[in-house]
Amino acid sequence: MKKLVIGLLIFGLATQFMFAQVVKPVELSEVVVSVNYKYLDAIDSKEVAVPVKLLEEKVAYFNLKESELYSDEYDTYQVSFFIPEGKIVAAYDQNGKILRTIERFKNIKLPKDVVASIVDRFPKWRIVEDAYKVDYYGKSGIAKKQYKVKLKNKDKKMVVKLDEDGEFL
Repeated sequence: MKKLVIGLLIFGLATQFMFAQVVKPVELSEVVVSVNYKYLDAIDSKEVAVPVKLLEEKVAYFNLKESELYSDEYDTYQVSFFIPEGKIVAAYDQNGKILRTIERFKNIKLPKDVVASIVDRFPKWRIVEDAYKVDYYGKSGIAKKQYKVKLKNKDKKMVVKLDEDGEFL
């Protein structure tokens, strides 16, 4: 009986080591690095609507040299990107780097900070419309973000402008 228990113990440990040595090769997915990483860093917000984020990523990863617009004779290219909520017009250099963008979106989900600022300052007012504007300048790497919100209280209307942190301009 003692030999049987020791034999099973050795057999159990041997199978553990046998399976521990099997190494399966893992294929990693392709990593894409954008030439426009500065643009992505500048426009990155704490909270931005999903359609806006997706279109901004499309602009950043746009491959100018593989597009039908590309020709060696031009220094800059102006490309427009559209979705139902808005559009982005981007200027690229001949290498595909973003020089500047103008972004305009209407009636998107507002960030919590912006909504909280409006509710605090205008408690009895209702948000009727909103517009989100971004102007990106490639040389400085700065993106100017602004929300323009139309408010209504009974028969009164008002337009306010805020930055992405909810500060009134």
